[in-house]
Amino acid sequence: MDGENLKVDISLLPSHLSRFKLIPVITAIIVDDEPYSCESLATLLERYCPDVKILDICYSGVDALKAIREQAPTLLFLDIEMPGMNGFEMLRQLPSINFHIIFTTSYDQYAIKAIRVSALDYLLKPIDHRDLAEAIRKLALRKALPSAEQYGLLSKRRHPENFQKIAVPTAEGFELIAVDKIVRCEADDNYTHFHLQDRKPIIACRTLKEVEDLLESFSSFIRVHHSGSYPFSSFQS
Repeated sequence: MDGENLKVDISLLPSHLSRFKLIPVITAIIVDDEPYSCESLATLLERYCPDVKILDICYSGVDALKAIREQAPTLLFLDIEMPGMNGFEMLRQLPSINFHIIFTTSYDQYAIKAIRVSALDYLLKPIDHRDLAEAIRKLALRKALPSAEQYGLLSKRRHPENFQKIAVPTAEGFELIAVDKIVRCEADDNYTHFHLQDRKPIIACRTLKEVEDLLESFSSFIRVHHSGSYPFSSFQS
């Protein structure tokens, strides 16, 4: 597919967004302390994601909290590193999060690991229009909002050794899985089967390669075959 012509098909929107019948169907607030970054993202949205309507642009977490309360967006583009109150700190000020979030960030290994473990969405700056359009497409297909537990995993970003669970996207939404309960992961085309110690297997909407990238920071996992990954402890006597 030609990236220049990649658009979002609004007919694919899930039922929880069905109350937004008129185009644009996704209402968004951009939160970033850098005006240039805000203007660049707004231009990309206008050009490549016409079904996204920008409600407001906020240059601080304080302004964003006010805008969220007053305008009730369905999507927040949230910069992580901002002076005074960063993106994660801003989210903790909210009594609930009833909208989707796409984090925007320059490379920060701790923040990105926290977001990936939480199965949340992020875009690296400078934002590529193809990545942006793909993120909006995936959001439109999503059946459920992320859970409070997923956002709770973000608090561990400065202490990655404390990660004990990962959020796994499934056809029904998300499942939080304890890493030490994973027996093995097996590939099934564009899906991965998680075999667990104490429950039925879970089918994740991720390729094995994507799962391995997520689990690579857990030193207990190794790949023993092109179709599967296993905990290293499985091979200990």
